[in-house]
Amino acid sequence: MALLMVSGTGTEVGKTVTTAAVAALALAAGRRVAVVKPVQTGLPPGGHGDLADVVRLAGPLTTRELARYPDPLAPATAARRAVLPPVRLERAAEALTVLQETHDLVLCEGAGGLLARFDERGWTLADLAVLLGAPVLVVAAPGLGTLNATALTTEVLRHRDARCAGVVVGSWPVAPDLAMRCNLGDLPAVAGAPLEGILPAGLAGRPPAAFAEAARAGLAPSLGGVLDVADFTARHTA
Repeated sequence: MALLMVSGTGTEVGKTVTTAAVAALALAAGRRVAVVKPVQTGLPPGGHGDLADVVRLAGPLTTRELARYPDPLAPATAARRAVLPPVRLERAAEALTVLQETHDLVLCEGAGGLLARFDERGWTLADLAVLLGAPVLVVAAPGLGTLNATALTTEVLRHRDARCAGVVVGSWPVAPDLAMRCNLGDLPAVAGAPLEGILPAGLAGRPPAAFAEAARAGLAPSLGGVLDVADFTARHTA
């Protein structure tokens, strides 16, 4: 796939780490990679944003951030409070389309969940995915409550005729509890899409070489990794 949207079921579920993991494996395969963050919130100009983390973890690649607002809020709200222009759907689509002309893979990381609003007209990452015909990779938390959040996210995608590229658990702990272990088997069923990755917690703190190794082990072959999801699930649910 030349264009992939990365959305979370909410905030702090591992979207940036997942984006970096997919990018790292694509770079290792010799692909030209670009990562776009339409809006970065919660940081002042010059602050260390999500794209800086992606480059630190994955390695040199093209990045593009279309707007930044200081308050840690949904993009439309953050833009309004900062009295700054929001990013329009057309501008985001154009940026992604242009990058596709010179890159083999373009990743677009959303802000918060799938239906976070980017401007007062209400466009969301789901609208951008539909407009460009791009699949959406859904990043989910491992624990209690994730089944409902994942089901809601993927149901929206189906309702809008957008394709879900699969689900990635963005932060798998060393000692998962019962709900987490059961969720491994239940997530594909409630999502109506395959589980395509299980990334370990704390991955963002690893150096690039160790990060790439963990990314390869934690992502399925469809995303460039070697993870056997069925085997991982069987070992943790036995």
